[in-house]
Amino acid sequence: MHKPILIIGACGQIGTELTFELRSKYGAENVIASDIREGGEALMQSGPFELLDATNYAAIEDVVMHYEIDEVYLMAAMLSATAEKFPMRAWNLNMNSLFNVLNLAKEKKISKVFWPSSIAVFGPNTPKQNTPQSTVMEPSTVYGISKQSGERWCEYYYKKYGVDVRSVRYPGLISWKTMPGGGTTDYAVEIYHEALKKGSYECFLDSDTELPMMYMDDAIRATVSLMDSPAEKIKVRSSYNLAGMNFTPKQMAESIAKHISAFKISYAPDFRQEIADSWPSSIDDSAARKEWGWEPRFDLDQTTQEMLKNLKG
Repeated sequence: MHKPILIIGACGQIGTELTFELRSKYGAENVIASDIREGGEALMQSGPFELLDATNYAAIEDVVMHYEIDEVYLMAAMLSATAEKFPMRAWNLNMNSLFNVLNLAKEKKISKVFWPSSIAVFGPNTPKQNTPQSTVMEPSTVYGISKQSGERWCEYYYKKYGVDVRSVRYPGLISWKTMPGGGTTDYAVEIYHEALKKGSYECFLDSDTELPMMYMDDAIRATVSLMDSPAEKIKVRSSYNLAGMNFTPKQMAESIAKHISAFKISYAPDFRQEIADSWPSSIDDSAARKEWGWEPRFDLDQTTQEMLKNLKG
């Protein structure tokens, strides 16, 4: 039997799908979902749930001790676009929640931690094509600064205290099950909803803004695969580059037009354009492929097919 897992931030875009996946893999009673608010009906009915503030150490410790938690997946965060509006709130949530979980692991109250990083750790001076695993970062957003700091702390806790912490740098994520939560790549989900509802979409990024993206099924598989890998295979303790596909809003619109011939896209770049311009266009994830066998399964056209099929119901 798998030891109990706690997911903090289980009601977010990634957390929701991760909860369902882990429950189907390890049994609902072994996966405790938690968030600062209740989630959708399906999530709430699928297994145990605790209301939990990720910045409250004592509250997390209580849940960990009560359920005898072994692993924590810390998915709570304020994302890039929202964080620019509330910089200190974002910093406090993104950093304090991480320290809470790392300190529980340092005190041997839990044995393993997953913490997500992001392509937002890279900045305008980072090589844009095939961004290497180790390179210049210099993030220019609040979200990116908090994620880069988090990576350094994860590595520090691993080296200094032997904390088994694991991480991937998620690209933009595309899912039909949950709406995104205030990120710069949200257009890549919104566009499918609008295509089906209105037959058109006004994009907040320029037509030729190429960004790394990933279908959610691949992201969840990568997360679980990393956590299942033997500790000796995990050589990177800051965060692994993770790649799926790269495309522009124009290419995405063309992919949709193969299914909805009258679909039209227009462009009205806003403050998120500057954020997107500071990020890579493509990612070199050879370390993840070599060390723990990562391989994506979905390209753009397969993603479009899945999104439209599932959103149509």
